[in-house]
Formats: sequence, C-alpha cells, structure tokens
Amino acid sequence: MEAKALIEANQDLLKARDERGTSPLILASYSGLLPMTKLLVEAGADINASGTTGTALMGVCFKGHADIARYLINAGADLEASLPNGSTALHFAAMFNQAEIVELLVAAGADAGAKDVDGLAAADHAKKRGFMELAERLG
Repeated sequence: MEAKALIEANQDLLKARDERGTSPLILASYSGLLPMTKLLVEAGADINASGTTGTALMGVCFKGHADIARYLINAGADLEASLPNGSTALHFAAMFNQAEIVELLVAAGADAGAKDVDGLAAADHAKKRGFMELAERLG
C-alpha cells in the first residue's frame, strides 16, 4: 500500500511517535525525503511537533537539507521553537555550518540574537566551532 493510502486509511499515523518521540514528519525530513515530508504536512502532520531531538526544522538544519528547510519555513514552521536548552533551528544551522539554511532562516525572520541556556546566540555557536565566516554573517 502506498504511503498516501496508508495515511488516508489511518490518520493516527501522523501522530505516531517512536521511543524518542520522533514523528514520521521529523524522520522523513531528517532523512532528506522531501516528497514524503510534503505528503505528511499536506495530510495534516503537526509541522511543529517536537521529539527529544527537536522539530522537523531543527533536524534539517542539523543535516543540511536546505530544500526541506525552505519547504518547512514556507509551510509555517515555527522559527523560534526551542529545545529545553534553548537551542533553535538557527542555533543548529550555525553549529553545523549550514550557511544556506542560516540565510533562509534569517530571511524568514529567525531571531539571530536568541540565546540558549548557556547565553550563546547562533553566531557564538558558529564561532565556537571555527565557522568564522558564518559567525560574522550572523554577528
């Protein structure tokens, strides 16, 4: 059975979680599966659902899937959603030197000055990891 038919037959699949709280949307986006990400969002998956590792947008910022980041941003993903430690999607993009995604997030209005519980903004994380050019663009 095709994914779309499975979802139509059982909408509860959109709310399913594994032991880490990861939803199908988080897993699809993290895995770089843009068509599946679109299918899940269009079927009603919570775009801002968070597992222990964060939201779908946070995951793509870590992995570097700029096409999926663009889609999630345009679909209304919360740019300021954060983990308990205060990390946002922009923090993740900066930590992993995802310059294209940083640009997408900033252009969409992400708060470059948002600090995590350690008082570090995205530019600080980039600088800490030696990504000086990115840190300067954020700073």
